[in-house]
Amino acid sequence: MAMDSQVGTGLPDLDRLLRGLIPGDNLVWQFDNIEDLAPFVPPYCQRGLDEGRNVVYFRFADHAPLVPPSLPVRVCEFRPDQGFEQFIMAVHQVLHESGSFAYFVFDSLTKLAETWYSDRMLGNFFRLTCPYVYDIESLAYFPIQRGRHSFHALTPITDTAQVVLDVHRHRDQIYLYPNKVEHRYSPTMFMLHAWEPDGFSPVTESSTTAEILTSMPWSGSDFERLREGIWNRSLSQAAETWDAVKQGKRSTDEARTALQTVLRMMVSHDPRMLDLAEKYLTLEDVLCIGKRVVGTGLIGGKAIGMLLARAMLKKADDRWANLLEPHDSFHIGSDVFYSFLVENGCWWMRQKQRDAATFLDGLQEVRRRIIMGPFPKYIEDEFAEMLAYFGQSPIIVRSSSLLEDNYGNAFSGKYESVFCANQGSHQKRLADFLAAVRTIYASTMSEKALRYRAQRGLLEQDEQMSLLVQRVSGSRYGHSFFPHVAGVAYSRNPYVWSQYIDPEAGMLRLVFGLGTRAVDRADDDYTRIVALNAPERRPETGFEQVRQHSQRKVDVIDLEANQLTASQFVDLVSQCQDLPLYLFASPDE
Repeated sequence: MAMDSQVGTGLPDLDRLLRGLIPGDNLVWQFDNIEDLAPFVPPYCQRGLDEGRNVVYFRFADHAPLVPPSLPVRVCEFRPDQGFEQFIMAVHQVLHESGSFAYFVFDSLTKLAETWYSDRMLGNFFRLTCPYVYDIESLAYFPIQRGRHSFHALTPITDTAQVVLDVHRHRDQIYLYPNKVEHRYSPTMFMLHAWEPDGFSPVTESSTTAEILTSMPWSGSDFERLREGIWNRSLSQAAETWDAVKQGKRSTDEARTALQTVLRMMVSHDPRMLDLAEKYLTLEDVLCIGKRVVGTGLIGGKAIGMLLARAMLKKADDRWANLLEPHDSFHIGSDVFYSFLVENGCWWMRQKQRDAATFLDGLQEVRRRIIMGPFPKYIEDEFAEMLAYFGQSPIIVRSSSLLEDNYGNAFSGKYESVFCANQGSHQKRLADFLAAVRTIYASTMSEKALRYRAQRGLLEQDEQMSLLVQRVSGSRYGHSFFPHVAGVAYSRNPYVWSQYIDPEAGMLRLVFGLGTRAVDRADDDYTRIVALNAPERRPETGFEQVRQHSQRKVDVIDLEANQLTASQFVDLVSQCQDLPLYLFASPDE
């Protein structure tokens, strides 16, 4: 293919090496030191300016500027720490404003992965941005540090980019190694090239090539580190710090710094929630959470709320350590949700929901794609390992979005939670679990949830869906599984049926069996209301009213039917041996 004379790198020798640039090319530059890119960027920007094109520099990293201030290019400064959605929408807005045949330069993409603590999200950013540049027939330079990223970032980047170049420096000499140049070829194109005064010359001697390349760190020699990526490396570094602190080799200040890092990785970006978490959670606590995260990303509001509640109780009174049931839940990180949307073509449809005028458009189609969408093999493998841990114990998959149960926003009942009886073959249990995950992901696109967000002015805020996977508390009675008592607690009691009731003391709504009837408030039955400041005072005035307002239906997990079912209380207790009825019921003679 002949080179396009209307666009280029600004270095004629490089244009000849690559057989020219094509409008829509995205060039990824892999480097060891950002300074090695300095000779390549100014000529590229100058070429765009000479052609009268829009030249834009996206500035978001703390390394030295790639574009010298003397060049009259547009510099757009962004803060990736404000969240993935905010960042990518701001970037794409500038891309859109710049129009076709523009020249773009990005700071090192490695900064994005470090800020988001996620190679997956860097990969998602590139998969959404590179095609946009291609569609508007512009050019973009994307630097990325070599040897810092896992396949979660590198695979989508190298698969999507049109040109991938490795820059090496050896004995003060710059070398260029084209790894990928789409739709172009020459007999020497994919060889190591030395940048000399008279141009780029291919290194033809194998000994010289070997000497140069072996002098550089080869990322493949550290496979485990690459497989882990930034997320797990950060956790490993925090764990090393904690071990050193326990041995007296490092200070508690270093432990606190490590704690703040992993809290931002997993818990929240909200300063109020971070302050609360730092007050009640130790570095060891958060490292234990990290070991139970599937994928990467934040664990969501509901999960951190429950973890903080446990930590607060234990700190208030040592007795709680013996009273609370052991915690062995798993968390599916928020990055898995974003990656799922990107890989199943749902991202841009979801972005309509940020606009109050279009937030209900296309819901059917995006929900269909979510319900039918596949997961990457590596995520399915992690799900399978988690299910192997639970065995055939019933589990519940619960929504735990970033905004859920956060300051000022309960989202109660807006997103799904799905019980999995978790019976049958491994393949059957995995298929049921994947269906549960998809169901909750799809519930983020429900009209009910979106209207709630619109009413509270939350459409433009990041709403990533993390998941909390918990072992269902209870016991098996025949083919039924259920807890003796479950319920929901409220910090305020709206039912003041007596002068002795203090609304500010809170209340409980209790049921026999699974707590679904307490949370969802079935209209065909009753629950037991308990005022926390007067727990023995009932709203009923006599036994006849007690009879009338007693619970008659019980939600259980039917292990034979492999599903959640409702049973009549009298039928259920007649089938259950050794049930301590005296704790839950009074006989009606």
